[in-house]
Amino acid sequence: MKRKSNLLFFIVILILTNVITFGLTNVMTLQFDNKVIIPKEEYEQLYTTYIKNSKVSYVEELIRKNYLRDVDDETLLEGKLKGLVQSLNDPYSQYLTVDEFQALAEQTSGTYGGIGVIVAPGDDNYITVVAPIEGTPGERAGLKTGDKIIKVDGVDYTAENMDAAVKVMKGKPNTKVTITIMRKDKEGNNQTKDIEIVREIIRLVTVKSHLIDDKIGYIKITSFDEITYEDFKADLDELKKRGIEGLIIDLRNNPGGLLNICADIADELLGEGTIVYTETKDGEREYLTSDKDHIHVPLVVLINEGSASASEILAGAIRDHNRGTLIGTKTFGKGVVQRIRQFEDGSGIKLTISEYFTPNGENIHGVGIEPDITVELPDDIEGIGVEYLDIDLQLQRALDVIKSQID
Repeated sequence: MKRKSNLLFFIVILILTNVITFGLTNVMTLQFDNKVIIPKEEYEQLYTTYIKNSKVSYVEELIRKNYLRDVDDETLLEGKLKGLVQSLNDPYSQYLTVDEFQALAEQTSGTYGGIGVIVAPGDDNYITVVAPIEGTPGERAGLKTGDKIIKVDGVDYTAENMDAAVKVMKGKPNTKVTITIMRKDKEGNNQTKDIEIVREIIRLVTVKSHLIDDKIGYIKITSFDEITYEDFKADLDELKKRGIEGLIIDLRNNPGGLLNICADIADELLGEGTIVYTETKDGEREYLTSDKDHIHVPLVVLINEGSASASEILAGAIRDHNRGTLIGTKTFGKGVVQRIRQFEDGSGIKLTISEYFTPNGENIHGVGIEPDITVELPDDIEGIGVEYLDIDLQLQRALDVIKSQID
């Protein structure tokens, strides 16, 4: 009897020892008499969660005890959140601190202090200029689409800390900031250059219009922010009152903006049909459509490598509806959609949730949209638009195409 009791005790101890070993070392299934004591799936879930949480906690504690500088809880928390989103390797998804979220809100509302340049994280881990904003210090200083910003005020920055660089570039009006850019020369070699820029209050006037030769309307859209559609509609209505026979929409160096604003503008130009549709990883689609009411005049759209995102949506819809002619150079190639969500403390997240497709089902992400008529501009051109009509070869070609359709 005593021998049986000892045997039972030994078996219990063996089981407990195996459970402990099982939990601390190997991923395996513990069985006794062909009965699973701990299901493998349940163990793997618990083991993975435990190990990962323990690793994060261990590293955090290691930093607190051994790092040379003091670091507060908020800094560590924001670092963990930023790292979580950065692990996606998606340059368009970001965790935003309170200051960064406020800066994003300022950008879409249209007023802030800075130099006036739209940047994006490049695949090469450089901060890349998408486009300087027309009429701002950045444009006047000579910043160009494709420039790589490698330093701000002498401090090195990469795409990983682009938000910090943007924060430095912004600031009080009438103060100076030095931007170090890297740009390829005519031989394709990288050259660096320091550019000193005086900050200003950047009031984004996103729509400008002109009447050319008394019969051709010209509307330049520099970005799609909260009031862009209202300004566009007012300018379009005024041009229609003046009896335009053709219309040029200039989207060059337009980095994009709000999708709903882009759709409202497209609705004024297209017939009935799809403007764009988005698709999630689960295959869920959302369609933005236009009605049959639209302006009935020949249409030309100017695009270039600085035309991105919402600009490409508008250009792609016009192309796929055979509603107009695209003239210029290939666009930037951003075909993914982000959703912005703010948290109660004022921070937030910008997360890529879907990709968009033109009405004909084309995703242009990383590819861009080719123009119907390619017209290159000289690298040293002083400017583009109506004010530079005598040297703007793309606008000149647009006028020729419009006139051939209305004469």
